[in-house]
Amino acid sequence: MPPSRLFRSTATTAAAAAAALALLLSGCSSGTSPSPGSAASPDRSTEAGADRPGSAAAPLQPLPTVIPNNLRPYYDQKLSWHDCGVAGFQCATMKAPLDYAKPSAATDLKLAVARKQATGPGDRLGSLMVNPGGPGGSAIDYLQQYAPQPTAVRARYDMVAMDPRGVARSEPVECLTDPQMDRFTQTDTTPDTPAEVSQLVTADRNFAKGCEARSGKLLPHVSTVEAARDMDVLRAALGDKKLTYMGASYGTFLGATYAGLYPTRAGRLVLDGAMNPSLDSRTINLDQTAGFNTAFTAFAAECVKKKDCPLGTKSAEDAGRQLSALFKKLDAHPAETGQERKLTESLATTGVIAAMYDQGTWPLLRESLAQAKAGDGRGLLALSDSYYERNSSGHYANQMYANPAVNCLDLPPAFTGPDQVRAALPAFRKASPVFGDNFAWSALSCAYWPVKSSGQTHRIEAKGAAPIVVVGTTRDPATPYTWAKGLSAQLSSATLLTYVGDGHTAYGRGSDCVDTAINTYLLEGTPPAKNKRCT
Repeated sequence: MPPSRLFRSTATTAAAAAAALALLLSGCSSGTSPSPGSAASPDRSTEAGADRPGSAAAPLQPLPTVIPNNLRPYYDQKLSWHDCGVAGFQCATMKAPLDYAKPSAATDLKLAVARKQATGPGDRLGSLMVNPGGPGGSAIDYLQQYAPQPTAVRARYDMVAMDPRGVARSEPVECLTDPQMDRFTQTDTTPDTPAEVSQLVTADRNFAKGCEARSGKLLPHVSTVEAARDMDVLRAALGDKKLTYMGASYGTFLGATYAGLYPTRAGRLVLDGAMNPSLDSRTINLDQTAGFNTAFTAFAAECVKKKDCPLGTKSAEDAGRQLSALFKKLDAHPAETGQERKLTESLATTGVIAAMYDQGTWPLLRESLAQAKAGDGRGLLALSDSYYERNSSGHYANQMYANPAVNCLDLPPAFTGPDQVRAALPAFRKASPVFGDNFAWSALSCAYWPVKSSGQTHRIEAKGAAPIVVVGTTRDPATPYTWAKGLSAQLSSATLLTYVGDGHTAYGRGSDCVDTAINTYLLEGTPPAKNKRCT
């Protein structure tokens, strides 16, 4: 049962999926080695965006430029760096107030920070802070695994990451035991009867109760606004006058929020796979449903051209019908996986969704679907586990707990009860005949959250900020292209860089055009030309 509104970078999703499947498929493949493919599907993106629902939302107001005296101890702190145990990286711990309205040393949070210092040659340009999205993705893991590239940027910047409050090494939100999470992920999110609806509601309630029991004091204080304020404290502790930042997926919302709160302290900001902060939860979930349908259509259009496509060779539409039939079959008869857990419909759907983040995973998805049709659910289960960040020992990472904690606090819930979901089903099914029911029912989870949302939809204008680069991919499943258009239209100093292609986010994924434009901006401060499009 995938939590609604999961926004994380391609690197943290597709790479995990590939790693999870590589070992599995090496022992049961037909002999063909999966290799990353390039999609040649047509551009089906919607070109409207500036007048989307929410465009009339009130703007986010900046905070005072003068730092209050009661926050001075945080801004003036000195970080004590030490070896992380990972070659070339240093780590530190930063203090931040649990509640910015009532800071108290007795309740301070300890936030984990890591850096890789500039290597040269060339003058150091300061710190480049990175965040891979989520919400709930570990920025430190991302930094250590993926962010040391490219060489030219690494040479001039100290690469810096901080796990946001409630995430990974920074006071992590906890909710369920691993066996409880196993059961939760198997919850049927396409309920066909009142009894199955009741089971879904019970699962959501129990998840929320678990979070309250284990992390009740933290839950009211993991909002994006608070995380952005932590970033400003870190900026000061690093000795930078302005923030230079690379945010992917949800990280774009975090970076844009920073610019809205501190426009005069926003430096070179890259927001890749952008979110639109003016949209409400229901619109976000509906747009994402359509986004994943667009990605699946691109996958299916490529698949049906191959003789061995497990979804047939007729058309993308027929492939969708065949996938729906497979899901229905698994709903009635889960597939064996070689372990106690079987491949249920919900786990299979999550596995397919995981593969939509990057077309490099499509060959693995084709093989996994072929296995599932033959009664072997191991491939799709491995993809699902990669999405949920469940390791081979059965332990779940913190992301699936931090994710709803942030989302449910940032915005009021998409639905307040099952009746509202039922009423919305036609719209979700229109957005995606394959995934519509799953996304609609999954969006019910925040209705039972133990903490009332503290945020609202808003536009982010960041008047007075330096040039900001917003990046959108035309067939992005998780953050649809219209969102990048919407955010760039709001930000007073934004330039939109468009990648015409598939997958989630664009930087570092093979487009020299995109990479050169962003590297030039980070190194020289020159944003891309207006309306620049890359392939």
